[in-house]
Amino acid sequence: MTSSNLITTSFNATSTADDVVRGIDLRGLLAIVTGSSSGIGTETARALTGAGAEVTLAVRNIDAGNAAAEQIRRSTGSIGPRVVWLDLANRKSVTDFIHGWSGSLHLLINNAGLVTSGLERTAEGWELQFATNHLGHFGLAIGLHDALASGAEERGEARIVSLSSTAHMRSGVDFDDLHFERRPYDPQIAYAQSKTANSLFAVEATRRWASDGIVSNAVNPGGVATGLQRNFSPKQRESLDAAAAAGVFRYKTIEQGAATSLAAAVAPEFAHTGGHYLDDCREAYTVPNDADLAQHPHGVKQWALDPAIAERLWKVSTDLIGD
Repeated sequence: MTSSNLITTSFNATSTADDVVRGIDLRGLLAIVTGSSSGIGTETARALTGAGAEVTLAVRNIDAGNAAAEQIRRSTGSIGPRVVWLDLANRKSVTDFIHGWSGSLHLLINNAGLVTSGLERTAEGWELQFATNHLGHFGLAIGLHDALASGAEERGEARIVSLSSTAHMRSGVDFDDLHFERRPYDPQIAYAQSKTANSLFAVEATRRWASDGIVSNAVNPGGVATGLQRNFSPKQRESLDAAAAAGVFRYKTIEQGAATSLAAAVAPEFAHTGGHYLDDCREAYTVPNDADLAQHPHGVKQWALDPAIAERLWKVSTDLIGD
């Protein structure tokens, strides 16, 4: 796709979440934001709440979620968000959350993310980053499909936003060894694989569900210092610092980091269109799989948007979670 065909907005790398929602009335919109007890998730939920949306914070730490909800209530003067427990690495937790949801849903923001410094596995034996960042959100979206379809009937559309990352450029999806059962474990490659999967989900979800009024897009929030980095190993921190020093990215504030999520969630330019990867509040340009990250920090690799790979990942993911 040429740059002239890419979807743009009036926002950019310095725009904030408040900039994106300013003037937009979200009263009546029901939204879920995962991983919203801190960082970009809290800021995304705050901006949505301030614009009138009814937001549910889907969080692993209820105490932190309640604190975030109170912070949002005070800062917006609105009714505070609802807080519900969700552990994306726990299949029962995901199922319970889905069963506990009643009625329509208009916006699902798959914001939660996990970084590990070493190999960790779920009860099923799945590699933890892939299980949390992709499979947990995949199962959540599948389970909430009917609620989203109902929401689309009410408002004319429903949207899913999944947070990917520039890290996706490090690795595609290794279908021969998804869970690092044979290859040496590299947490950075594992994270990259999960972020590529987040983008591929947007491609296939839109293909399957656009006729139901549901579209899905992936976003790169940019370099933001959040709790996501708390488990970084020294090697991971060195790699991140080196990338920043090389100009691969510039650190954003949390308010700026949430802006691209909001662009995908509410900007009119992304109504009824999905399968895109956004960077700095606009659709990113596509680069070859062998492209150098340092030269294309705002691009998206072909392997993260490939329809055939996206369809294959959907089928493999469905087999894994048993839905």
